[in-house]
Amino acid sequence: MVASDDESTAWFDDVPAAPTARARPLQPGHAVAANLASPVNQANPGSPANTANYANHANHANPASPANDANHASSAIPATPASPATPAISDDAIAAMDWPALQEAVSHCTRCPLAATRRHAVNGRGPGQAAWLAIAAAPSALDEAEQRALAGEAGQLLDNMFRAIALKPEADVYVTHLVKCRPPSSDGDDGRQRNPTADELTACRPFLARELALTGATMAMTFGQFAARGLMLGPAARGKVMHYGDAGLPVVATYHPDDLLARPEDKAKAWADLCLARTARD
Repeated sequence: MVASDDESTAWFDDVPAAPTARARPLQPGHAVAANLASPVNQANPGSPANTANYANHANHANPASPANDANHASSAIPATPASPATPAISDDAIAAMDWPALQEAVSHCTRCPLAATRRHAVNGRGPGQAAWLAIAAAPSALDEAEQRALAGEAGQLLDNMFRAIALKPEADVYVTHLVKCRPPSSDGDDGRQRNPTADELTACRPFLARELALTGATMAMTFGQFAARGLMLGPAARGKVMHYGDAGLPVVATYHPDDLLARPEDKAKAWADLCLARTARD
């Protein structure tokens, strides 16, 4: 969905329905407070002229997936729709997982009905320890097919956006989704998709909490209107620094790369968001 051209800070007005009690989430950010990584030294992002560094997204290939070792998250694990008989893993079990166990749990998750409709669950990608977290709402059909968070041109543009503020995506940024399975449209699996429901967000929340804890991220950016609302579980805004969870993780919202590919004129506003995030992180 292409973002609107509203330049006000009240860009994300809709509030998701309150999560139901059937899937108890961890306290957002609770696991992060005791496990934040040391800040990564970064250079000054420079001036708005650097928008050219990420605008030419076609000139950069997707970076290779990191090695599956103690310092990196494991690569995507193939997954098929889970059997209804598979028991749902508990929040407490997720909170104790290391990277390999977490990737395996995501790939075979049965915590919500999306387990019955997905082709593959999509794990996050990036270094196992990362100062920055990039969060979109849910996998696209391409993400699901390639089993890669933000695949294709959107992923290339995302990486170039971070390069424009002097980050190294392969070393500094972990990319993930609020919901790890693609929500199909209400008309069936015709390639289209809808926004995640409150129950789906709640079911996946412990996975995000564990990703935050394992990466030790100290800065987050959300990409797309629903990603900001879904993370904050309430009103969210462009143009300001929000704070998430008990640890007060700084969060800046901006456009999804797919929106920027469809509306290149919004790249100047996305550049301002990137600079704001870099200032908040420094």
